[in-house]
Amino acid sequence: MLDFAGVRSGTQTVADLTRDLSKADLHRLSDEMIDTMLGIIAEATAADVVFVPEDPAANDTFGTSEEANLAWTLGHVIVHATASSEEAAALGTVLARGIEIEGRSRYETDWRTVHSVMQLRQRLEESRRMRHAFLDAWPSEPHLEVAFTYGGSLASLGPMNAYGRFLLGLMHEDSHLDQLREIIRQAHEGPLAAAPRKSSRLSGLLPFLRK
Repeated sequence: MLDFAGVRSGTQTVADLTRDLSKADLHRLSDEMIDTMLGIIAEATAADVVFVPEDPAANDTFGTSEEANLAWTLGHVIVHATASSEEAAALGTVLARGIEIEGRSRYETDWRTVHSVMQLRQRLEESRRMRHAFLDAWPSEPHLEVAFTYGGSLASLGPMNAYGRFLLGLMHEDSHLDQLREIIRQAHEGPLAAAPRKSSRLSGLLPFLRK
């Protein structure tokens, strides 16, 4: 697993993280991320999937007004995180083919339809397959000179070629891992033992990866 702390703090660019990576590394890192999430839910039950945790920091400014302060379930977090990584993989393939990015490429499963652990595992394995497929669609000689740069407060991320745009999805997913662990912990132990959580949807989460 890569350490994204430097990018989050602004002391590194995304390109700094990708400098020594190969496409095989992106395949491996994708598997590591999926396997980590599968490990987190390994002992989950159907009740855990729909359990609504206590999350005083919940503030989804990118969702609907009705869901702005809604605490996310296990299913909600996983469908959101995987959708962002799939979008990153899709846009990485666009750059690898020498095409500039225009707009979004995102589809997110409706979290309200996710009620079982089997659905979570299927969603994760489907996401694994899709990420590998996007990487396999890269040309033999990807156009790494084609890059995308965010403006404003996100300019510190720096220019991102196909490697960087793909990696951004894993960085976003990484920011949700502790949230998944905390939901499982609350579901099994109760919210009273919970330490205050700094919302990954406000600080650790990259807002441009939101739906």
